[in-house]
Amino acid sequence: MSGMARPIKRRSKKGPSPAAGLPAAPEPSPRPTERSLWRLRRAADVALIVLALAAIGLFVATKIIGGRADGPVGDNRKNENGAGVPSSSIGPEGGSGQTGIFADLETGPDEYEGDVDDDPMLGPAIVSDPAAARPFSPVDDPRLAALLDPEIEHALKAGRIPSMAVILVSGERIVWTRSAGLANVRVKTPAACDTVYLIASTFKTMSATALLQQMEQGKFKLDDRVNDYLSDMKIDGENKRYPVTFRNLLTHTSGLPTDFGRHAVWEDRAPPSLVDYLRGRLQLSRRPGQRVVYSNIAFTLIAHLVEKLSGVPFKEYVRKNVFVPAEMRDTAFEPRADMAERLAIPYMPVRRRSGVFRPVDWVKADAWPAGVVYGTAVDQARWLIANLNGGVYKGRRLLSEPTFREMMKRQYDRFAGPINGGWLNETSGYGLAWWISTQNGETIIAHSGSVNGYTAFLAGNLDRKTGVAILTNGNKAHRWLYGLALKALAAL
Repeated sequence: MSGMARPIKRRSKKGPSPAAGLPAAPEPSPRPTERSLWRLRRAADVALIVLALAAIGLFVATKIIGGRADGPVGDNRKNENGAGVPSSSIGPEGGSGQTGIFADLETGPDEYEGDVDDDPMLGPAIVSDPAAARPFSPVDDPRLAALLDPEIEHALKAGRIPSMAVILVSGERIVWTRSAGLANVRVKTPAACDTVYLIASTFKTMSATALLQQMEQGKFKLDDRVNDYLSDMKIDGENKRYPVTFRNLLTHTSGLPTDFGRHAVWEDRAPPSLVDYLRGRLQLSRRPGQRVVYSNIAFTLIAHLVEKLSGVPFKEYVRKNVFVPAEMRDTAFEPRADMAERLAIPYMPVRRRSGVFRPVDWVKADAWPAGVVYGTAVDQARWLIANLNGGVYKGRRLLSEPTFREMMKRQYDRFAGPINGGWLNETSGYGLAWWISTQNGETIIAHSGSVNGYTAFLAGNLDRKTGVAILTNGNKAHRWLYGLALKALAAL
């Protein structure tokens, strides 16, 4: 071997070996060619285009799905006047007036915006159960069912309403009843005709009746100055040339502000007495009679005036002189135990989650006489019957004929026009608490009500003595109830 030439060992270009205790250096990458760079750029451009198209598609799909969940569906067709209306919609689209603004609504969010990952409640599971009412026996009519059942089902879905109870009346009778959806989404309790809901501002028509009963006893006149009847407080900011009258209070033209003063039922604070609440809050925001400004304070003052003029606490007076003669056994300021058992839970739909709801708090309010009252659709129907029959229920007169005619007359023609979110037409305006409108030469009365998690509606045709009462645990569902009520009146 010593005489042979040893092969020459080539020095490695990899640097020191790992055995030398040093880390191995990475082998340098070959230099990219112009062709490979062009291919990379082209692939990146294609990827960006694909991502952009996917984003556009997702946005369009979201809009389409959202439109189906929140708006009407179906093809457009012409109504009798030639205006385009949604074929299967019961909420008016593009109407004139204050569309989307609801004066009877407690201020609050449209939808629940919090975390929805913790045990969401899905609904409504549509359950139309005419046999669910207890103890009131349901009333069915195949013709009305065929016309209105699909509209009720559509209202629940498109209006994002967990449940509703609908009662139709004609003359002195209840002629059709229907309950649908879930009064309690978590435990899947179906709504019934005697499910208890908050009736909200529909109660204002009852407060007005209580005050007008005092007028019939000669205690005041409609155009009397209210301040002349107040001793322990005064309406501030009044010009004696333009006094606040009883008529102003009943037509929301007093110039007093809205206010509500909500309190959760379970919190420590409670609403103050009527006198304590009103004292210092009766401050005019504008001159009386200038315009319609929906005022819960005005109707709280009406309750105080009923107490003062009658000498009886407002709640007791209303129970004896309004609820009892109209046989409204399941209407109360504080639900009895058997009513609490039937309470519908108030819900708010969850934003961008179709069919998902969150319960909201039951509330009390400083302005509680303006509408923090609970009742059933059957009781609401009985109240409608009394008002569709000239202030008489089963022979018991709540108001005299002249007073009733004044109540059902539009009081200020200059304030006429679509009312509270666009109800009906240009003839709509306030009577004494009731909304008064004319349609095809006939007088239509109505009133809505809403506190977070509940929406209520009453509507009737005075000439035909037909009407519809609707109660729901849906949030801000006015437009759907308006449309359903008009279809119900047309079907009767």
